[in-house]
Amino acid sequence: MPVPLPRPQALLKGLVTVVLAAAFAAQAVAALLPHVPLLIAATAVSLATEGVLYRWQRGVLSLFAKSHADITVRHVLRDLLLVVALLRLGEQDRETVYAPLVAGLLVFYVLHCAIQAVSVLVRRTRTLPVVTRNIDASALRLSPAPSVLLRRPGHRLLVFGLPATAGLLASAPGDRPVYAAAGIALSLALGLIGLGALLLRLLPGRRPADEQEVLDWFDAWLAAYRPTAGLYFSGGAASAYQANMWLEPLAGLDGRPVIILRERFMVQKIAATDIPIVCLPKVSTLMRLEHSTLQVLIHPSNSGKTSQVLRIPTIKHTFVNHGESDKLSSCNPYAKAYDEVWVAGPAARERYALAEVGVEDKDVVETGRPQLDGVLPYAGPPAGPRTTVLYAPTWEGWDGNPGNTSVIAAGENLVRALLADPGVRLLYKPHPLTGSVDPRAGAADLRIRELIRAANRERAGARPSDSAELTLRTAELDRLTTSVFRAGADTVERMLVQSAPEPGRAEAVARATAAWEEAYWASLPEGEHQIITDARPTLYSCFNVADLLISDVSSVISDFLASAKPYAVANTSGLSEDAFRVAFPTVVAATVLTPDAAGVPDLLDAVRHPERDELAEARAELKLRLLGPAEPSSQERFNDAVRALCGAARDHRARVAERLAAVPGQRTATEVPTAPR
Repeated sequence: MPVPLPRPQALLKGLVTVVLAAAFAAQAVAALLPHVPLLIAATAVSLATEGVLYRWQRGVLSLFAKSHADITVRHVLRDLLLVVALLRLGEQDRETVYAPLVAGLLVFYVLHCAIQAVSVLVRRTRTLPVVTRNIDASALRLSPAPSVLLRRPGHRLLVFGLPATAGLLASAPGDRPVYAAAGIALSLALGLIGLGALLLRLLPGRRPADEQEVLDWFDAWLAAYRPTAGLYFSGGAASAYQANMWLEPLAGLDGRPVIILRERFMVQKIAATDIPIVCLPKVSTLMRLEHSTLQVLIHPSNSGKTSQVLRIPTIKHTFVNHGESDKLSSCNPYAKAYDEVWVAGPAARERYALAEVGVEDKDVVETGRPQLDGVLPYAGPPAGPRTTVLYAPTWEGWDGNPGNTSVIAAGENLVRALLADPGVRLLYKPHPLTGSVDPRAGAADLRIRELIRAANRERAGARPSDSAELTLRTAELDRLTTSVFRAGADTVERMLVQSAPEPGRAEAVARATAAWEEAYWASLPEGEHQIITDARPTLYSCFNVADLLISDVSSVISDFLASAKPYAVANTSGLSEDAFRVAFPTVVAATVLTPDAAGVPDLLDAVRHPERDELAEARAELKLRLLGPAEPSSQERFNDAVRALCGAARDHRARVAERLAAVPGQRTATEVPTAPR
């Protein structure tokens, strides 16, 4: 078996580490000899390498820290070697001349430690128990964050300590201690200024509100806003799309919606929305929702922190999932922990019944998929010379099932077969988590991308003249959806910047998004294949321009059925086609492709000639089973489900209030919040 070659990134990290180690070794030799030219060169290389580390190779810094060779140790060692070199140079009285300089250097390092200690205190005062977005939180005395130099010890020591190091180095050639004294004095001055700036932020009037003030403010905001239904989400950074797909349906609800998050970083991962966003990291803070008017929480995913919010008895909880498919994960036994499970159509109801995971049929509500209301219906065969094919495979999943993703076993064959047809324009949109579990999937994804790039090099199209329009639309959409933060802004500063949105922004974003999508598709060179991995264009936008979808057993095909366009599913499960169709009902109306992609030419022929499409009627029937009726719209059904569950929550609160009023010493009915209708 051939030995795999190191990756370029790993080679670069190794090279930087070797260079830094060699520079310190050379500096030590130069200090002991002493040898001034070598000392200057080694110190300069050492400082330059530190700059490279902090600018481009942050990963190497953690390796140094684990080996107890962090920035402070390295900086002290560098200055110590310079002091040793100075003590060995010249003939004058070394102790008398350099003892004050060494003392000044020690004071600088004491200042560095003091700044770090005070910066920790400042950071604690700026770590609030509640993080918000789209809410006016100016009453919390929010302020811009301190300079990055005052918060990050590595950056601070490099910048503040540079004058001292440079002064020591400049003293070596002519044995002139005055340079060292000037450099150390400047470093001391910078340290004192930095320490003073941080201490000012600890004054009572300069720091944000304390924990109790923030909690009191949050309770008051809940009482004033009176939320009715909310979206609850917890997860990793890559899972934010699961929440983002429910933002538009949530914004379309009657009442006052809210988004509840648990991780501070997730506040910035949520896409542009006017809905108030509240992050409650602590369980004790989360429990304050019990005394609010919030009646329903909608859950698009399960997480370890879901069980914490399910403990709130005054709120009804519903699981909507972030997508429906025939995979076992769509019928997770955890779903029985919710009051209701909302699904798109009858097929999902049957799926839960067959799975026997404890979800009772009476708790399943069919709401459709409100996200799909904007998916355009089938309008006939490809109108132009190109057939646009969307290949959107799913990821490998946690269970290691070879049938989860087609990327490993069939992806390259499918792409080669599509690229071989000169009339095909391919849109490749892999799942964001591709390769996160199985490295083979990540490697196959990279090879697929290279195949597409190679095909584009052979098929060069003229770029349309309206690319300037896309630039204009991008700038407008970015202006509406992207908050511009100062470099080094922390959570508190972002709360200050992202206060209540301007009235009408949601409608402006919708218009700008539609204009951007139109400009984006118009700007692409004719026939050029696309690798789509950014947040824009969305999957649903790709649906609207595609004539055909090729995917795996996933929610992608369920959503694509809203268009009633032809679709195909890659069978990499090892099952026969008949067994595959029986095992996965969403494949009933699909063309099943084998891993060798032999059926691609016939599939393209059926797309181009609808009279040869034998699955059109089956797709219409399956669409009804998977997504429910077209009327009333999914958004209306979603609204109705929220109203009904809110009513159940109000009835439950009323019954609880009656029981509490009848028990001496318990909360009275007046203490139970009255929920708005």
